[in-house]
Amino acid sequence: MKAVIRKFKAISALHLDLFKAESITPPPPATIYAKIKEYALPPKAISISAPAVARAELPSISELHDLFDRLNMLFFDGALPKQRIEYSDRMMMAGSYTPSRKLIKIGRRYHDVFPDEFEDTLKHEMIHIIHLRHNTAFKKEAARVGTSLRANFHPSLRKPPRYTYVCGNCKREFPRQKQFRMASCGRCSVGRRFDPRFKLTLKSNHKKA
Repeated sequence: MKAVIRKFKAISALHLDLFKAESITPPPPATIYAKIKEYALPPKAISISAPAVARAELPSISELHDLFDRLNMLFFDGALPKQRIEYSDRMMMAGSYTPSRKLIKIGRRYHDVFPDEFEDTLKHEMIHIIHLRHNTAFKKEAARVGTSLRANFHPSLRKPPRYTYVCGNCKREFPRQKQFRMASCGRCSVGRRFDPRFKLTLKSNHKKA
């Protein structure tokens, strides 16, 4: 009999271990503060940095060719020959035309600053197909089609000088991108003509530096 009682107590203890009732303590009230605490992100996951300004997307080469064709028909009766058009990442100016290569280059840096100048730049370079220099004929054609003669200025488009020349007389310095061959100081020379007495001499070569 004692053995049966000990066996029953052992089974009862086993049942309590395996099937212990869950706590019936009610959960905390679902207040709005509890929900905020439950779903709030940790401080490190919250970004407070300002959004980056989106860069203006420039026209594709295909779109530039389409614009060339439209301007050709509109202003030149479609008489201008086809040209290659490409972007230049190094050029600071708005555009350029190379007749030997039949190539129009569009300055990417310039049009990043002035994204509304594509048509003006393309018309300007299209006139160079007929008139290579900015002579009187070029200026008349520019007035006819409504394009500017000079590009806009912006400080970020200024190249650092490669050479610095100095006048031995007035000590005035002349920073330049290209080397001078025969040049004299415009302030000291008479009538803006070359005067060997005031010939500019090279002071520094930033290109080599």
